[in-house]
Amino acid sequence: MAQKSGERGEGGGEIDEEKFARDIGTCYSSIIKRNEEIFMNGFDILDEFSNEELEVLVKLILDKGSLTETLSVTEGYKKYNPDHKRYVNNIKNELSEFAANTFVSMIRGHGVSYREMLTDVCKKTKTSFDENASLERIENALLEKVLEDAWENLSEQQKKEVLENTPIGNMGGFAVGAMLAAFRAGGAVSYQLTMLIVNGIAKAILGRMLVGAVFARGAIGLLGGPIGIVLGSFAVFFDVSGPAYRITVPATIYIAALRRVHQSEQYKEFAFA
Repeated sequence: MAQKSGERGEGGGEIDEEKFARDIGTCYSSIIKRNEEIFMNGFDILDEFSNEELEVLVKLILDKGSLTETLSVTEGYKKYNPDHKRYVNNIKNELSEFAANTFVSMIRGHGVSYREMLTDVCKKTKTSFDENASLERIENALLEKVLEDAWENLSEQQKKEVLENTPIGNMGGFAVGAMLAAFRAGGAVSYQLTMLIVNGIAKAILGRMLVGAVFARGAIGLLGGPIGIVLGSFAVFFDVSGPAYRITVPATIYIAALRRVHQSEQYKEFAFA
């Protein structure tokens, strides 16, 4: 039985019920806030995306989730679309809910964390990764798998044309190995390869590449002649079984690639020039 204010507790001191209730409430709020921080860790990169970058995710959700999506009925979407940055939390929640639908234990009744979505997509795409690694390391493993699969999806003639018209062809060694080595090394070619992934996903969803100044300036080197060939190979990532995966697979690849773009020196140079 709860003790009233003025009654003595086990230690002999008086218990202030109101203060006790406030302390419990504060503690509970802190736990909830901490859980939300853990839950949104990874999704928070969406806060940095421009409206054009977010448009890819919004259109993906509306087109591929037409029968089950709830984004279009949220107050944020109805009030602010196409100013997607104004309702970015609704976009995060929608992706989290779709990711939850890929798990057997859907009875949980709520979304999953970005890390859970990422690792689930890695398993779906047969990406080799360390589950204990950081988000960025797991994302990079996924992006390497994407590049490798996109390359393997090209014909021999298409591969030859790409190699003859990109810096990768001058690196020597086996094409895939050279490409992945360039991706891991960072620098200009790595940035361009990451842009290739971003625009491959964007073109598949929007029917065009992103046109922002950062993308226009950063893409010129690699995304010239052979871009149409390579961009077409990204369609394979939309041809996955399960309606939720048709959203979570391309969305996760896109988010991972854009995070890498935003964190690159080249992005900072183009964005703030």
